[in-house]
Amino acid sequence: MADLLLESPFSPADRTFQKDYPASEGRQPVEQRRLALVVEYQGTHYHGFQLQHGHPTIQGELESALQRLTGQAVRIRGASRTDSGAHAKAQVVDFLTMAPLSPEVFLRGLNSYLPSDIKVRGSYETDYDFHSRKSALTRRYRYTFLNSPTPSPLMREFSHWVRDPLDVDAMNEAAHALHGLHDFSCLAGTLPPDRTTVRDVRRWELWRDGDLVLMQTQANGFLPHQIRRAGAVLLEVGLGGMEPSVLESILAGETVVPAWCAVLPAKGLCLMSVEYNDFPPESKGT
Repeated sequence: MADLLLESPFSPADRTFQKDYPASEGRQPVEQRRLALVVEYQGTHYHGFQLQHGHPTIQGELESALQRLTGQAVRIRGASRTDSGAHAKAQVVDFLTMAPLSPEVFLRGLNSYLPSDIKVRGSYETDYDFHSRKSALTRRYRYTFLNSPTPSPLMREFSHWVRDPLDVDAMNEAAHALHGLHDFSCLAGTLPPDRTTVRDVRRWELWRDGDLVLMQTQANGFLPHQIRRAGAVLLEVGLGGMEPSVLESILAGETVVPAWCAVLPAKGLCLMSVEYNDFPPESKGT
């Protein structure tokens, strides 16, 4: 359930709108406009971003909060469909609305209705043709391994624990094969037959920070489970179970990913940012 603030996020004028707008038949129509939100969430208790019947999702919670705020049903679009259990620091969504509320009021109002593990970090009025998914240039994800002798209760929902030491240099050597334009179907989940499996990876690198080994990748887009499947192979390289040349061989179709090389758990994955040419707009929003 949403955690409500004790102090109303609405000004007196906002409260008047909130009361009257849903039943405003006969009034002059308000021009439809497009807004975009930057959203942060912990995905532990959700079945991914996209709507799923009978399951809690990030999209479902956002649309529910928008309906409570505006009094109207709203359908949102997201820049990336994060997996069940995955997180986001800066997911971007957009939607059409006729509600005459400022971006600042959308931010405060939505955060008063959203649960504590989903919050809006930015709210902006955008061009009508802005599309959070199609307008995106790149998405940047980070995966966190906890590489220590013992697990951490504080990190258990945000990392994948690996007890044995990891050779980060070998993992980076292997990751070089992932750079550039490739057909990544060999590292993806099930896809519709008409969907391209070619993606342009701008970076894929790993580094150690104390007990953490961080894997970061940026591309024009990712296939379902692509990061987690490739990361599972890199993990085996880091443990010494595979040679650094294995990913080059897999992408060339010379080697098949072994069945025992499990997909990494989604809890270590976080959408860090989405890059656009002209978003967020400098003169609009909050």
